[in-house]
Amino acid sequence: MTTNNTAEGGELIIESPIGITTPPPAQTRKPFDRNSGGRGRSGGSRGRPVSGPKFDTTISTKRETDHIPPLKDGDIRVIHFGGVEEIGRNMSMIEYKDSIIVVDCGVQFTETHTPGIDFILPNAKYLEENRHKIKGVMITHGHLDHIGAIPYIMPRIGNPQIYARLFTSLMIKKRQEEFPHLSPLTINVVEKEDSLSFGDLKIRFFGVSHAIPDAMGIIVETPLGDIVHTGDLRLDHDNDIPTDTEVERYKIFENKNVLLLMADSTNCENPGFSISDRVVFKNIENVIKDTPGRLIVSTFASQVERMIYMLKTAEDYGKKVVIEGRSMKTNVEVARLADMLHIRPETLIPIEDLQRYPDNKVVIMATGAQGEEFAALGRIANKTHKYVRLTPRDTILMSSSIVPGNERAVQNLKDKLSRQGAHLIHYKTSDIHSSGHANSEELVWIHRKIHPKFFIPVHGYHYMLRMHADIEKRLGMMEENILVPDNGMIIEIQNEGKKIVALKEKAPCELIVVDGTSVGKIQDVVMRDRQTLAEDGMFVVIGVIDSHTHTLKKSPDLISRGFVYLKESQELLYQTRLLTKKVIEDSLAKGGFVNLDQMKQDISEATTKFLLQKTAKRPVIIPVIISI
Repeated sequence: MTTNNTAEGGELIIESPIGITTPPPAQTRKPFDRNSGGRGRSGGSRGRPVSGPKFDTTISTKRETDHIPPLKDGDIRVIHFGGVEEIGRNMSMIEYKDSIIVVDCGVQFTETHTPGIDFILPNAKYLEENRHKIKGVMITHGHLDHIGAIPYIMPRIGNPQIYARLFTSLMIKKRQEEFPHLSPLTINVVEKEDSLSFGDLKIRFFGVSHAIPDAMGIIVETPLGDIVHTGDLRLDHDNDIPTDTEVERYKIFENKNVLLLMADSTNCENPGFSISDRVVFKNIENVIKDTPGRLIVSTFASQVERMIYMLKTAEDYGKKVVIEGRSMKTNVEVARLADMLHIRPETLIPIEDLQRYPDNKVVIMATGAQGEEFAALGRIANKTHKYVRLTPRDTILMSSSIVPGNERAVQNLKDKLSRQGAHLIHYKTSDIHSSGHANSEELVWIHRKIHPKFFIPVHGYHYMLRMHADIEKRLGMMEENILVPDNGMIIEIQNEGKKIVALKEKAPCELIVVDGTSVGKIQDVVMRDRQTLAEDGMFVVIGVIDSHTHTLKKSPDLISRGFVYLKESQELLYQTRLLTKKVIEDSLAKGGFVNLDQMKQDISEATTKFLLQKTAKRPVIIPVIISI
């Protein structure tokens, strides 16, 4: 008996690194570390636990970058491998002569058009095929959209040395613990006063304000002028006036020849200044101080500075704190390692001891403010949490905004919490959340301080980049000096720094994904099939053919999943069975037994057309022909 079974759709293509050799185990070094220590990851992995990324190790002689002209001597090349058509997977590179400097290496979380995918990665094929030029990877800060792709990409580009500040390095190390099979990373801890030299290039760092400690910007000094990459940033300010600390840190640009600025665009469409952390922290303090019953606080685990403040404030008011959620526990641990969390050990208590303390002496810090079903707050809302049951005396502080796309999930979460009588405080009812990204007037202030000759907006969707470009135009920059990039666009500064252009050639930019334990390109047809399965389901037609008489032994069997409820669709199934029976018999009468692929195609086309007419749905049709 033989079975011939095919489904409409494509396949996950695992693309192999070209000529990659495994680097020798490297020891983590800290030549610039003044305080000792190293660092780890922001937030928990949203992917399934894996033993590590699996690549096809076949060596290929074909290079995907052979169509790209070589960089001319004296010109500068800039490519963004992610982060300029989406929020996330931030990764950029600057190339001059025989040197490449990489900035960040992050992931993007799955979106509606990539169902079933764990992470989306930057397409670093250009770096893979030019890894001999890479001098170092500079990491601006420890959020996953800037460090999350390190375990997947670093082995493919030769494991170059990483440079990051203390907290960021600890976050990288913590995430790397999930990939014990990989060679150790070489991490150099730097500070904002440090500088590095790589041939014709010199690298300097400067501190920036963000939602996580030790965020920094990168300055690449070239013979043509400085290239500044801000990373993610905002301004620390009092009533829309930048603090003395901000004024001081941007003084380094006063007498600088800044050739090119690349700056964060995430919040550029928001007017004015963002809410100051001072306002947010004061309001959070008042909630912690004045809440009469038990307080449950939910915020982004990546808001490390805010979590540190909450913990210290709770301790100051004599309250015990329970940390619920893997990513929060991880980041609190990293903050301890970095010597940034100064609370007594007894302030933190295990969830099992919750009932030993009065409600007004307990604060629960929980993950799940985005409506994740199995996160701590989601389990509390669904009454499935082992230790926490809500009462009308409970207050829930949701110190985070809603990530686009999560609106319905967050509303469901709030409804479930409210049904149990809890009092909710969120960013729409009180100033208890501020973004880590600069609003438009903050960006105006930053642009004036850096005063670049050329500008490339980064970190955001295309519309955000356009809005950011308009800010620089209003400040007087000529339009020809501004380039709004796409992923893979090859941008060059040519003619001794006189003009900036985008080449007609592009670096490889196809989607690279982490899907379970596999990493590679994924064809569009796979995503279409997954979306179709989610929206219209699947429909299987099974035909059994006598291999001797070349006739159909019985009417085809039909299996449906996610399409129609079979018990209530008997007439539809009857008509479909008659149709598929006729298609198979007609095909056999024409000698179709020798061409089963054509028979399956005929079944698929006829069934798709019929079901679309009857139901206005287009399920994935899977014809199965069994020869006995």
